[in-house]
Amino acid sequence: CVCRLYTQATETMAEPGYIVPLFHPRHAEETEEYQRVSTNVEKELAVIQEEVRRMRIATKVQVETLAVREMMTRRVDYLDEIPRMPDFLLALRPHTVWEKTPIKLFCTVQGNPRPLVQWYKAGVPIYPPNTPGKYKIESKYGVHCLVISRSAVSDTAEYSAVAINQYGTATSKATVIVKSKSFSLPHLTEIHASKLEVGLFDRFPVTFGVEGESATLVCSMVVVPDLPNLPPIAQWYRDDKLLTPSKLVEMSVGGGKARLTLPHLAKDDEGLYTLRIFTKDGTSDHSAYLFVSDAAPTTAGAPGAPMSVKVYDVGSDYVLVAWKPPNTVNEAPITGYFVDRSVSGSDTWVQCNDAPVKVCKYPAHGLHVGRTYYFRVRAVNKAGISRPSRKSDKVIALDDAERLRLEVIKIKGKYEVVIKDDELEGHVTIPGEPTDVHVSEIFKSYVVLSWTPPSRRGRAPLWYIIEKVSWRRINTAVKLHSPRYPVFDLQDGQKYQFRVYSVNANGSSEASAPSEPVQKVDEDGKGVPSAPTHVVATRNTKTSVFVQWEASKEQKSLMGYYIDARVVGAKEWFACNNKPFKHTRFVAHGLIQGETYVFRVQAVNVFGLSEESQESSPVSVQPALAIPSAPYGITMLSSDGSSITLAWKSPKHSGGSRINAYYIDQRDVNDTVWTEVNLAAVTERVCTVDNLTEGNYYEFRVQAGNLVGVGLPSDPSPPLKCEAWTMEEPGPAYDLRFSEVRSHSLVILWKAPVYTGASSVTGYFVDMAKKGSSEFVTLNQETVNRRYLQVTGLEEGETYVFRVRAVNAKGVGKPSELSDPVCARPLPGTKEIVAGVDEETGDIFLSLEACEVSEMSEFVWSKNYKTIGDCPRVSVSTKGRTSRLTFTNPDKDDLGRYSVFVTDTDGVSSSYTLTEDTLNTMLELSYAIRHPVVPLKHGLNYEVLEKGHVRFWVQAEKLSSSVSYRFIFNDKEVKSGEGYKISHDVATGIIQMTVDNFTRASEGTYTVQIHDGKAKTQSSLVLVGDVFKAALKEAEFQRREHIRKQGPHFSEYLDFTVTEDCTVLLTCKVANVKKETTFQWYKDDEEIVPETPPNVMSGACGLPVPLFSRKDQGVYKAVLSDNRGKDTSAFDISGKGSISLLSYCASASDLVLQCTPEGIRLQCYMKYYTEEMKTIWKHKESKIASSERMRIGGAAEMAWMQICDPTDREKGLYSIEISDGVKTHVRSFDLSGQGKHRLVTYRGRVLGGLPDVATIMEDKSLSLTCTVGGEPTPEVTWLKNEQEVESNEHTRVTFDGGKFSSLVINQVTPDDSGKYSINVRNKYGGEFVEITVSVYRHGEQIPEPKLGQAKMATPVVTPSPTPGPKSPTPAPKSPAPKSPTPKSPTPTPPRGIKSPTPPRFMKSPTPPRK
Repeated sequence: CVCRLYTQATETMAEPGYIVPLFHPRHAEETEEYQRVSTNVEKELAVIQEEVRRMRIATKVQVETLAVREMMTRRVDYLDEIPRMPDFLLALRPHTVWEKTPIKLFCTVQGNPRPLVQWYKAGVPIYPPNTPGKYKIESKYGVHCLVISRSAVSDTAEYSAVAINQYGTATSKATVIVKSKSFSLPHLTEIHASKLEVGLFDRFPVTFGVEGESATLVCSMVVVPDLPNLPPIAQWYRDDKLLTPSKLVEMSVGGGKARLTLPHLAKDDEGLYTLRIFTKDGTSDHSAYLFVSDAAPTTAGAPGAPMSVKVYDVGSDYVLVAWKPPNTVNEAPITGYFVDRSVSGSDTWVQCNDAPVKVCKYPAHGLHVGRTYYFRVRAVNKAGISRPSRKSDKVIALDDAERLRLEVIKIKGKYEVVIKDDELEGHVTIPGEPTDVHVSEIFKSYVVLSWTPPSRRGRAPLWYIIEKVSWRRINTAVKLHSPRYPVFDLQDGQKYQFRVYSVNANGSSEASAPSEPVQKVDEDGKGVPSAPTHVVATRNTKTSVFVQWEASKEQKSLMGYYIDARVVGAKEWFACNNKPFKHTRFVAHGLIQGETYVFRVQAVNVFGLSEESQESSPVSVQPALAIPSAPYGITMLSSDGSSITLAWKSPKHSGGSRINAYYIDQRDVNDTVWTEVNLAAVTERVCTVDNLTEGNYYEFRVQAGNLVGVGLPSDPSPPLKCEAWTMEEPGPAYDLRFSEVRSHSLVILWKAPVYTGASSVTGYFVDMAKKGSSEFVTLNQETVNRRYLQVTGLEEGETYVFRVRAVNAKGVGKPSELSDPVCARPLPGTKEIVAGVDEETGDIFLSLEACEVSEMSEFVWSKNYKTIGDCPRVSVSTKGRTSRLTFTNPDKDDLGRYSVFVTDTDGVSSSYTLTEDTLNTMLELSYAIRHPVVPLKHGLNYEVLEKGHVRFWVQAEKLSSSVSYRFIFNDKEVKSGEGYKISHDVATGIIQMTVDNFTRASEGTYTVQIHDGKAKTQSSLVLVGDVFKAALKEAEFQRREHIRKQGPHFSEYLDFTVTEDCTVLLTCKVANVKKETTFQWYKDDEEIVPETPPNVMSGACGLPVPLFSRKDQGVYKAVLSDNRGKDTSAFDISGKGSISLLSYCASASDLVLQCTPEGIRLQCYMKYYTEEMKTIWKHKESKIASSERMRIGGAAEMAWMQICDPTDREKGLYSIEISDGVKTHVRSFDLSGQGKHRLVTYRGRVLGGLPDVATIMEDKSLSLTCTVGGEPTPEVTWLKNEQEVESNEHTRVTFDGGKFSSLVINQVTPDDSGKYSINVRNKYGGEFVEITVSVYRHGEQIPEPKLGQAKMATPVVTPSPTPGPKSPTPAPKSPAPKSPTPKSPTPTPPRGIKSPTPPRFMKSPTPPRK
């Protein structure tokens, strides 16, 4: 029965069912009939033409003849009056030609208005004038042609034709390949692709994908002969439907692989995919399922996207959109759907329905004739809106009824004439009435009304008007052109009748006959289908389950079924399929081996999902039970001349049940009859066959048995000779197996030889080779004396084989049989052994969670690869897929390498090396768990509360509700009672004790002891000496404060702030006052009566002191009193306090440089400045005293220093220090000349170039040249003996570029001797430099210069032409127009900012209490 169900499941999921249509040749009788009909049509054509001419009134005979000729020479578009976007009737075809061959690319385009076509080469437009003679573009009767004359190899490219009109664009592409004639191919006999021999292997498995991702199905092939230019013919099918290449489906065949790529998955892509390869012997197929799950929703809890959006019943302004609902497993039920549309070429989507529609159909109306549309759907539930579905195929809004009104007549098989019914109707002005008005679709929210257009309609555009019961017109937003229309807003329970009018520009027809009465109800009154029944799940494979059920009773419009699954014990279900499955038998894939599942099924139709079926019985994911496969690898281990010892490998497939028996048969090589060796089952894979004849050859075979029965026998062993082994070397090792296979390593294990030779086995060599290679590499240079070896350095994905050779004192023995090939790749989901400590018991353990298990699986633990049996040092427990090895009392004897192997799997295994450091760490953690301590966030602490109460508290990380504790004071337990309050809070972990009367007797040691389950802890606090005195002082203070606050009191003591206008404002806050409470201000015990009486009921009082100075120094006091008591607050702002207050007002900016007629000035702006402020000016760390050259002063908002007639001696760093008695504030300015500012930037100066003394011989020329500077450009005057020198032929004065001034004396004479000088000046001042000139005669000695006689450069001060302020101190608020005060780079701090004086943390520390 199980086998039969398995066969049914396989047929269901991979049923070919593909039918290739056959071509039926036309028989002789059919050919004669065709010719006869063609002849009759030709004979009757003249009669039809006469009828056409008669019907064309007011048209001349010549025009009629011309019209018929035109219709005979070309085919008229059957809908030439309807706007249409471009469409290629005949697309471009690819070309492969030799060079210098002309190429013609043709395409035929239709559309209304007639599209314009532009040609492109590799995306670049082709313009024939740019390459004369190369290209030629032709367009005639809708046929477009691109001619490439004398093609070259460079013409190889992709060519495209783009057609465009006002309704859209269309593109056709083709590849042109131009080959050089120098290239030639050898002659090959023509072979058709269907004549190839093709074999499939490495086939694509069941695949799982997610919406929005990509998936690729690949199948490898062996092709004979393998021709690179002749791949096999491959076809891909989805659910028996042939797939064609598109943007959503990519196909390729070549390189020994057939590949299908889905670049953008959607649930529409889910289904059974079949690859069909045409071979010499027919076809070769392979099928596998592709499952596509929902992408993550944009809103948590939103449903999945709908799918399979199709468009039916297309009209000129109406289409019917249908789709399939998504599967809702754990989400809220779907309440409706939104339908969106988009015009081709636009990325904008427009919602068609205002309210969600509840059925999976919607009539979208209001479309424009001839436009191309796409549609998509979104599902809605109470959590939100789903992602949109994949858009539908494009649809053109055209009515099929228009096509029926056309008649095409062929003339002699060469010409076609298209005649419309309009042309045969004569003078029809008013159309006829529609007929057959009926309701074609009935749903709860709407009905679809349909009718037949009038037979006589005329040539004018036609539209329709609809009336419903009581014949009221249904208002339509646009003209209705289609003979179908959805009617909404109908009342429940009311019957309706409809009638329709035909209307054109000439008028309206009579009303049609009324439709039958119709009532808005669910279709057939049924709605969603009934739930499926009798869901049965049975074992299939180790990752799948076969599910079948009885179909839903309502089969009409049934879309399919959704299957859900749930792990037994879990709450949430998951979807097995995300696209409705049409059959009642399904294979659920992707399950976890060893887990137990239950299943349920829902039916799906246009109204939604049915109720869930009843759950199936639980089923474990295991392969279906069957007989085991055949053992293999029979090898001889030893022989003594009368017996042979055999070993073999277990079957690769156990059949889903444990193998519990082996049966061996034997035969002589000369016999054909097999003889049973053992009647009783052999459980081990080693057996000694006795009673053999020495010297004879024997063959053996083995069968395995399980719960189902005995499997097929193995292949016969090679002939084995029965003779005694006498070699001194050992026999072969056997039973090679692998553990812990990873990407780059594995562990190989084996069993010792049965035949040891002349001495015992001392070690082993292990050899390795890649699969298919005979070159073995010995992995160990020295023998290993253990029967396992860890192999490293493997290549990931490579397949290897191994063999083992045993060694004794006599040499190396026979190699073992080759191992099974092993691929260096871990199993999917492989996990490693984890070492840990149990949080509850403190036990140290090793644990492994297997990635797969079966019902027969066992976890076999080993230490150093020796199986651990019943050992008192450890215990093994297994639960589900997890096995745990627990150490009883671990110590150093337990160190070593532990491994675990899971039987009846594909090699699930892992190992862990337990080191001494790891063991010690876990022992410490184990001790902490077995001897737990309550962790504390805070140890025992205290705080003083109001009224002088003292609270002792401790906070734990967490507490349980069963916690117990006690407080101990000086070795005596304190109980909750009079004077003590003890409590705890589990949520915060706080345990506390409050002492109401804290006195001198409270000095001592406080301890709290906590017990919480097995954990315990204690914390102590010593309150003695100074620590106790401080706590007692604070408690007494809080008691006094509590008493004080019983009457009117200060909640905040006196403090001060400074306002923007430098007013000092004394403030305080009061509490517990009433109307009778009085408030008084005092300064030095003298009462102050402010202009505005204090308002104690406002809770705050203030006393302003404007422009605070030394006269305002003193002790200020505020007194608050009534019949309940009095409170006082004082604040001393005398001495340093006043200086601090003044400095607070004087928030100084950075120093600013200002040029004046006297020199330069350094200024520091302040918000408030008085002479009482202590300021010090410094130059190069030296204090500056006010003098004639260095003037120091200030104004109301500025301190300044004037440097008169500055020279180089005044260069350097200047600073001003403002002291508040606590901190010194420094502002500095660099006048070194090296930085941004220079000392003499504006004043006129001689910068260099002139000597002090000049001596020259007569008749020579003297040139005195110097460099000057200043801003603005200074005036330069040359003087001789204090008289200005005039420029003439003998003495020439020049001033070039405002920088260089020269005095040139031509042919000097003794009269030119004298004292010369230069005067450089501008409005900011100047400089005067003298030069002594001596002229000597020919023959005279050169006079020696008299050093020291020349005068130094003397600065000259020139008053500024612009009158300055009267006071030498300029007011910063009214700067001179031509010398604006530079803005300080550091903004002046606002006056509201507090003084740099450190804040008073105590509010009037220990305020006087009178």
